[in-house]
Amino acid sequence: MAKDGPQVAAVFGASGGIGRALCDALADGGTRKIYAGSRSGEGPAGAAICPFAFDLAEEASIATAATLMHDDPPEWVIIATGVLTLADGTGPERSYKRLEARSMAEVFALNTIGPALIAKHILPLMPRGRAFTFAALSARVGSISDNRLGGWHSYRASKASLNMLIRNFALEMARTHPDSVIVGLHPGTVDSALSQPFQSGLPQGQLTTPDQAAANLLAVLSGLGAEHSGRVFDFKGEEIPA
Repeated sequence: MAKDGPQVAAVFGASGGIGRALCDALADGGTRKIYAGSRSGEGPAGAAICPFAFDLAEEASIATAATLMHDDPPEWVIIATGVLTLADGTGPERSYKRLEARSMAEVFALNTIGPALIAKHILPLMPRGRAFTFAALSARVGSISDNRLGGWHSYRASKASLNMLIRNFALEMARTHPDSVIVGLHPGTVDSALSQPFQSGLPQGQLTTPDQAAANLLAVLSGLGAEHSGRVFDFKGEEIPA
């Protein structure tokens, strides 16, 4: 990782299955400092880990995190957060008849607005004249042209909106940071709390472990350059259509 990956990285969502695995994989690969963010402020163990607290719904906490990173900014930033089923058990809507304003607003706050606010405070840390990577976990179901089934309205729409923001940020940053890479990542179906209610009936081999997902995503990021910025890629490195 030290050759092709970052010397300094930041993972927002380090307490989740994929986020924790990303931190472990980065540390094993030689990244010397890993800012590991979670709501509790507790991160994985390890000498390279620098835990910090943040809340997607509290912009001030994200601004504080950016201040922490100011003097030694990350070369890679990965937002490993997202919600499919809300804390009260509300799951993705299979019909428009199940739409509720409160649930939709919460899904967008966590899947779209929160990552946008992270970009607002972290992207200004990136020095000009140096390559950096900013990635956010998205989902294949956020693709409008690939939507064949419908349903899951809030989740699909929030990820489609996230993908649009990724494109916007990439275009804006390219004007001043031509070597920047800003992308969305689809990790596949990972054995995590997010996918747990929907794992029954999956074809054999489709469910991956967090460690496998982390390795896949880091390999994809290692192969991306500025020409890929503004796009969304799956865990195999294949582009997902908008």
